[in-house]
Amino acid sequence: MVRSVWHRSLLLLLGTCGLVLVATAYVHPGAPPARAAATSVSVATPECRTSQLHADYRARDAAAGHRYGVVRLRNTGDRACVLQGYGGLSYVGGGDGTQVGAAADREPATARRVVLAPGERALSRVAETVAENYPRGRCHPTPVDGFRVYAPDATRALFVAHRTTGCADDAVHLLSHRPYHA
Repeated sequence: MVRSVWHRSLLLLLGTCGLVLVATAYVHPGAPPARAAATSVSVATPECRTSQLHADYRARDAAAGHRYGVVRLRNTGDRACVLQGYGGLSYVGGGDGTQVGAAADREPATARRVVLAPGERALSRVAETVAENYPRGRCHPTPVDGFRVYAPDATRALFVAHRTTGCADDAVHLLSHRPYHA
């Protein structure tokens, strides 16, 4: 008796699953699975160009001679675009965009593909070491006007105002950042 109840339950479960599959195919005949559809749309989405991006910086936290924030890239275009990976980041000064010190180091992290619809933003976490942590003779403190920001794979940069003090010595690395993420 127990065995027959178990068999009936199994047959009922299999029958229900079969009906659900048939009903799904009938309601959405020939529709690809949602995951496949999203992948094919993402693959066809072009890479973001500098001309369709706006950059800004938001400070988040500070501790023990360090400051933390995010560089945000916003899609100002009228179509979706893709960012993936690290961009470029450095301090600039002198009122003319001259690079101050070493470019930002890349913190190890997984670079994910980010699809930005119009108006959406991608973020890159930025860590700054305060220039005053280094001896003046080694650092050569220099006024900074802001950041030079490159989107991943871009050859044109964006400027983001961010007044601070950098180190003119390229051997002193004050900046680090992570790949862009949603």
